[in-house]
Amino acid sequence: MSIPPDPAHRAGAPTIGVLALQGDVREHVRMLEAVGAHAVAVRRPQELDRLDGLVVPGGESTTMWRLARSFDLLEPLRKRVGGGLPVYGSCAGMIMLADGILDGADGQETIGGLDMVVRRNAFGRQIDSFEAPVEIDGVPGEPLTAVFIRAPWVESVGGRARVLGRIAGAGGGPARIVAVRQDQLLATSFHPELTGDTRIHELFVKIVKGQA
Repeated sequence: MSIPPDPAHRAGAPTIGVLALQGDVREHVRMLEAVGAHAVAVRRPQELDRLDGLVVPGGESTTMWRLARSFDLLEPLRKRVGGGLPVYGSCAGMIMLADGILDGADGQETIGGLDMVVRRNAFGRQIDSFEAPVEIDGVPGEPLTAVFIRAPWVESVGGRARVLGRIAGAGGGPARIVAVRQDQLLATSFHPELTGDTRIHELFVKIVKGQA
């Protein structure tokens, strides 16, 4: 699948890749272009070198990990993240950015970089998908309508990571962490690319530009 750039993108716009191994690639490309970035699909190691930022989309984290390994992308991704590349991960992308996973598949690996532990499929199966309002620190205006599909939540964060958003726990249980930032890395449990609300993508483009 080849996704051509929007011909109307402005000169000087940041080039932000969307990891195109599996998941909501087209949806993220559309959102990034809508907020002024030049978005490109990425599936080869050499394509990482031209990027100002990267989105790791939602999908299925075990499939994404195995494909990243098969395409020889896992180590180059770790190198770029360690070198300071801004990255945003949504749902499965959050799992891919986590330093630790609970309930992962046998041998499951991540790109890592975010000082947090996530619980895979924490909110239940596909049939348990839901929407909920979420207030995100650094995102002005009314709460986002967040879409959760087989979503993880964050069990814990280390000292380097900052919690940006939580949702109330079911049945009066503890609030669950669903958005985290650490320097140039951003992750959400939910899928902003499915709602038409561009504010998370706007925040990420500001991070890429060094404005947030």
